[in-house]
Amino acid sequence: MILENVDVVHDIRKEDFQKNYFKKHKPLLIKNFASRWDAYDKWNLAYIREKAGDQEVPLYDNKPADASKSSDAPVTHMKMKEYIDTIKSKPSDLRIFFYIITDRLPELLKNFAYPDLGMKFFKRLPTLFFGGSEAHVLMHYDVDLGDFLHIHFEGKKRILLFDQKQSPFLYKVPLSVHTIYDVDFENPDYEKFPALQYAKGYEIFMEHGDALFIPGAFWHFNRYLEPGFSLSLRALPNKPKVFASMLYHVFIMRYTDKLLRKMFKAKWVNYKQKWAYEKSSKALKKYVKNKQ
Repeated sequence: MILENVDVVHDIRKEDFQKNYFKKHKPLLIKNFASRWDAYDKWNLAYIREKAGDQEVPLYDNKPADASKSSDAPVTHMKMKEYIDTIKSKPSDLRIFFYIITDRLPELLKNFAYPDLGMKFFKRLPTLFFGGSEAHVLMHYDVDLGDFLHIHFEGKKRILLFDQKQSPFLYKVPLSVHTIYDVDFENPDYEKFPALQYAKGYEIFMEHGDALFIPGAFWHFNRYLEPGFSLSLRALPNKPKVFASMLYHVFIMRYTDKLLRKMFKAKWVNYKQKWAYEKSSKALKKYVKNKQ
């Protein structure tokens, strides 16, 4: 993979952000972004354990979803305080996916202010994502295609970003928003997946309080290097073409895939994996030929 750094700032004016990043669909890392909040000291695992410790939460791990089950089925459930104690006491790949603050911990919303960056945030869905020191999220892009601000807390986190032009080199699975399960984006096997060598993207390391602007439809791979959690603030697509694509992804592509997965289970999953490999192999041959 060909990875470069994103631009890094400690502060940015709304006009500059809109002109140089939002409108150009370009990622940006804002260091110590959350430190300007009055209640910044409450954004930690200890506070969440105290306020939501008795809530039961669904947990996921690094393994691909079981083909015989729904793709979003959790592997187990645990009380929040037990989960936080677990990831802080030992290496763990357990993570919490899409914890909706407005439903589960609304008082936390009093402890921050929406940033004035010219983005129209969807205020119904500020969400948290948690992970242990061995947790990662499969390379994917969000099905709603929304731009979002990703703010990280506690331990360090590594993120890889790719725009949609890189899809042929990432082994994108058809009718899905993820790549082939076997691709290891931490230790890529270029013999098995040679197209990965030509994927151009960004590598970002986040620390407590950092904010990362991720443009809509960008591929992202998240790896928790230490126990931590992140807040995502989303802005839904407002361009007609992108909005139409979002409707297709959410209501046609996703449900078609779910139906076929329910009908054919592992056969459908394996077929898609093979199909993805063949598509990327063809794209690689075409790319190499054009470069000669």
